[in-house]
Amino acid sequence: MADGNGEVIPSVRVYVTGPNGYFLPYMDKTWMHLNKLSPEYEQGIKDFMNFARSTVDRANKMRCPCCRCKNVYYRIVDEVEDHVFVNGINPKYTRWIHHGEDFEPIIHDDANDNDDMADNVDDYVDEVQEILEDLYGGTFMDSYGREPSTDHDPYCTEGEADKFARLLRNAQRELYPGCEKFSKLSFLVKLLHIKIINHWSNKSLNMLLKLLKEALPIGETLPKTHYEAKSVMRDFGLGYTAIHACQHDCVLFWKEHEYKDKCPECGESRWKYNDGKRKKIPHKILRYFPLKPRLQRLFMSKKTATDMRWHKEKRIAEENVLRYPTDSIAWKEFDKEHDWFAQEPRNVRLGLASDGFNPFGNMSNSYSMWPVLLMPYNLPPWKCMKEPFFMMSLLIPGPKSPGNDIDVYMRPFIDELKELWEDGVETYDASTKQNFQLHAADKFEIDLYRPNVKHTVDMMLKDRHKNWRHKLYKFYKEFPPEEASQHLPEDVKQNDWDHLCERFSSDKFQVQLYSVKLYIYAFWLLH
Repeated sequence: MADGNGEVIPSVRVYVTGPNGYFLPYMDKTWMHLNKLSPEYEQGIKDFMNFARSTVDRANKMRCPCCRCKNVYYRIVDEVEDHVFVNGINPKYTRWIHHGEDFEPIIHDDANDNDDMADNVDDYVDEVQEILEDLYGGTFMDSYGREPSTDHDPYCTEGEADKFARLLRNAQRELYPGCEKFSKLSFLVKLLHIKIINHWSNKSLNMLLKLLKEALPIGETLPKTHYEAKSVMRDFGLGYTAIHACQHDCVLFWKEHEYKDKCPECGESRWKYNDGKRKKIPHKILRYFPLKPRLQRLFMSKKTATDMRWHKEKRIAEENVLRYPTDSIAWKEFDKEHDWFAQEPRNVRLGLASDGFNPFGNMSNSYSMWPVLLMPYNLPPWKCMKEPFFMMSLLIPGPKSPGNDIDVYMRPFIDELKELWEDGVETYDASTKQNFQLHAADKFEIDLYRPNVKHTVDMMLKDRHKNWRHKLYKFYKEFPPEEASQHLPEDVKQNDWDHLCERFSSDKFQVQLYSVKLYIYAFWLLH
């Protein structure tokens, strides 16, 4: 190729990696900005469709890149071609990542084909758009990657469709006129993430939003308050259910007790105030976070869905090596007893933990709340115990520890866990683009009659008995031997105490005690 002065300029060929790993010539995309009636535009669409046919699924569908669908909806190939002709292709879709083009083009120089590859092109990829695509697949796709109709499909309700439509609109709205870096939704996601990490108060965020609205150009789309920002994020789902509880932890006002005003066990009122003049306020509120949508959400991301099979597909198993719960005897025995559960590696094994904490950060206040957290053991060890993958199941209210009544608050979780064990829930796997029936289990039974387990338990009991006997001997030494049996320690029966006093005063015990002291003294001299 020659320039205006007649000098020869080395030509540059650009290749992209195709879906099958082949190098394909880089396609001229200038036609995307031409008139839709021009011959160049028509030829560009034909070239694009030929290039993208490799991404067609078994239902003969592919993502539609027209200005209306914007790669969110799957349509038949002929319908996609019609949409692109009529509506025009989305001019911002310059990297055809959903139709066979790799993220990074490979640039070759004709003057020297042996030169190293040029630097990668750094394109901004909107992470929120990827989240919405995963969310769309998990909410609206059937097992063939098709788009079901709301008329007959129970998983595609009008409410879910409205939520997704609002999210999509906010993801496509510019933060302010001419902003190409952030959409309204992507900016709010990042801003609220920073708020959580740095422990900002709601008031400080309200002040920042007010300042940003004054600083940004006219036409900005920011919400005015933290409450409005949360209402935008609420469409992502994963909320909680508020369940009223008896003030004495007797029952939950749930299911058969949902509409009762008094506790069926103790007869106490459900409400703090119920005089008909003020709003009814319950004594206690349990926050329950449903488990099914949270487990389904793990499989809406391609990366996480693949990691949920790590324990079966990528774990390196070595005999007599315990690295992970999968290597434990409990896990293996569970798989033998419930082989139907073990055959599907995506079935979730959950660990449960709970402890009390003071939400006010003031140790002089004795208020205590009890969160119940779940950890998915399917994930690799460097992920399953990390905060992003913890799932809060329950937030048990205070002001005191529930103690033995914690089973009352665990009922919603146990009921849902039974449903997950027996029936499961239909779940979309983003990595395979198919639905499957997801089951879950929370614990493994341990057989105490196994030799190694029994030995461990016996040693623990012996240590506890030894410590208990040592404390009683110190108590015995506080009194003369002839009077010790008359002073009974707490939680010890008189017959047992008489037997111990007789043992402590015997010559055999004193010889053993003297031998131990002599051994300790000799050890001290030698060291």
